[in-house]
Amino acid sequence: MDNSEFFVGLDIGTNSVKVVVAESSDDRLSVVGVGSERSQGVSRGVIVDIDKAAGAIKRAVKKAETQANITIRDVVVGISANMLQIEKCQGMIAVGSQSKEITENDVRQVMLAAMVQNLPSEREVVSLIPKQFSVDGFNNIRDPRGMIGVRLEMTGIIYTAPKTIVHNTKKAIQKAGLNIIHKVISPMALSQVVLNDGESDFGAVIIDMGAGQTTASVVHDHNLKLSTVDFEGGDYVTHDISVVLNTTVENANQLKLYYGNASSAQASTEENISVEVVGKNEPATISEENLSEIIEARLEQIFTRLQAPLEDAGALSLPGGIVLTGGVAATPNIEDLARDIFGVKVRSYVPTQMGMRYPSYSLGLGLVTYASRLNDIGVIADNVVNGATIGRNTPQQQPQSQPVQAPVNKTVQEQPQTQEPEADDEKTSTPDQTKKTSKLKDFWSKFFD
Repeated sequence: MDNSEFFVGLDIGTNSVKVVVAESSDDRLSVVGVGSERSQGVSRGVIVDIDKAAGAIKRAVKKAETQANITIRDVVVGISANMLQIEKCQGMIAVGSQSKEITENDVRQVMLAAMVQNLPSEREVVSLIPKQFSVDGFNNIRDPRGMIGVRLEMTGIIYTAPKTIVHNTKKAIQKAGLNIIHKVISPMALSQVVLNDGESDFGAVIIDMGAGQTTASVVHDHNLKLSTVDFEGGDYVTHDISVVLNTTVENANQLKLYYGNASSAQASTEENISVEVVGKNEPATISEENLSEIIEARLEQIFTRLQAPLEDAGALSLPGGIVLTGGVAATPNIEDLARDIFGVKVRSYVPTQMGMRYPSYSLGLGLVTYASRLNDIGVIADNVVNGATIGRNTPQQQPQSQPVQAPVNKTVQEQPQTQEPEADDEKTSTPDQTKKTSKLKDFWSKFFD
């Protein structure tokens, strides 16, 4: 079956690789297949063994193909927010010496110009988000194609990540026989499903609690503004249980899943749990309260470390509060613990689709939702990022449109609102003409503002 009507999200996690297949029809997105496989070659959300990771991806994809009854070739992959950098960018090109209609190629060239900057050799652009275009000084244009003008400008946001992370991810997916159509920073994809429109607009914090790490991300005005990572997650909770109770990691994980509680105050003191102890023939007995004390201590430590950077950024004052997701977010009473530490409203997100009603599937669902909602400009931007080789100072691809001296690469605040007169015109103008020109400039500047 042709895969063109389907979106496939690939979430390469520390403990599991999850594949979500969704069909887009009449602006509706329906999940038609899910595949999950135990991860291999992944540590703290980063691929460290390409061959093992590729094998796990293949097996997860095969399960999803069987359930969805399709052949999967193209995937939308999430890139972890480890060492993520977020920067504003701006580009400008000359469409022509005279006004002419702006084409898709012109849009591509201005995007390339915006991406030209002195990136460190170890970093790579993962995503480009165009915010607005300007045609001959007219601002707030979302899609300039079909308009006429001489000068085209674009302001936006670029997200960069370490090349090692991006390269290893791409290599593992290629070895699995798949093609990447979109690379998405994981918190950006999560925001598509875990936040409602008001939370994305006015601001909220997403805390993604995975097995290998916990990521806190700030979303405001529908954009990812900040992401901070704590390199502890659910595996550390399992490790603590194993060490304290002197039991195997497998047993500790089962205790966490079946009897875990994030609040010792709300755990039962009467219900006893049997624990197999290494080196002893007879199992030991502990209360649910004792187990929850171990879990609560580690989760409290993780939340406390995340609190400082969020407070420094003013994120805890955002009206959307905190939304918890990821596998660890399924721990009972974890919202109460987070509420006590952060002092803001907290809720958890769990997908409602059949077969995915567990918070660990949030990212997979977010990836397919993100891809299905991309408009034409977003698709062009992704194609530019995936297909362009960005140099240290100049783009590898030469623009077909005429450049304006050199591509502009400065912060959005520095963008001029109106076009300045040419230097030669100023030299030949009389004092009266200069005064009139100055007044006209002031008038039109205020008019466009």
